[in-house]
Amino acid sequence: MSAAAERVAAPAYYAPPAPPAAGWRRGAAATAVLALHALLLAVLAAAALRPDLPAPVQALAVRLIEPAPPTPARVEPPKPLPPKAAPKPIAPPPVLAAAASAPAAPASFAVAPQPEPVAAAPVAAPAPQPITAARFDADYLQNPKPVYPPLSRRQGEEGKVVLRVAVSRDGRPLAVEIRQSSGFPRLDDAAKRAVEGWRFVPARQGEQAIESSVLVPLNFTLSH
Repeated sequence: MSAAAERVAAPAYYAPPAPPAAGWRRGAAATAVLALHALLLAVLAAAALRPDLPAPVQALAVRLIEPAPPTPARVEPPKPLPPKAAPKPIAPPPVLAAAASAPAAPASFAVAPQPEPVAAAPVAAPAPQPITAARFDADYLQNPKPVYPPLSRRQGEEGKVVLRVAVSRDGRPLAVEIRQSSGFPRLDDAAKRAVEGWRFVPARQGEQAIESSVLVPLNFTLSH
């Protein structure tokens, strides 16, 4: 026989069946484990549902402390005052003996020399503004000429009259006086009456009108 035929022909070996006591022990162990788990779950559930009990409150002890009686203030005896010093005796004023009067010296009076005056530094005065003299010969004034007296014409009186006129700031004559006579009173009066009705251009200092005086010469001549 070959080796393969020998392996087939060999008898098979089987393990003997387990006794029935081993299966009962396994079932009892599984039941115990399940019961233990169920008990543990029940304990946890009961612990979760149990309300928390408040912690017991401790009682406080109160004790009344009586205040201590006040300590009386210590009163010190007054200090003795220092003895007063005896007043010092007041010495009587000294008696002054009158000295013999000496002969009076002759009175003399001397005048001290006067110091030389110190010249003060001159203060520069502001430069005066230029003055423009009053005028009477402007064309726009239209001053009329003096009227030649008829009697002076007939008698042939001629001459030159110079009048001094005080002119106001608005150009009116304030006073008219004869500075130089023509030698004929009629000609002098005619010149004075005419100038008293004239208008003048007032004098100016810078841009300001001022009062001034002006000389007005007038000639009385006859044409031959």
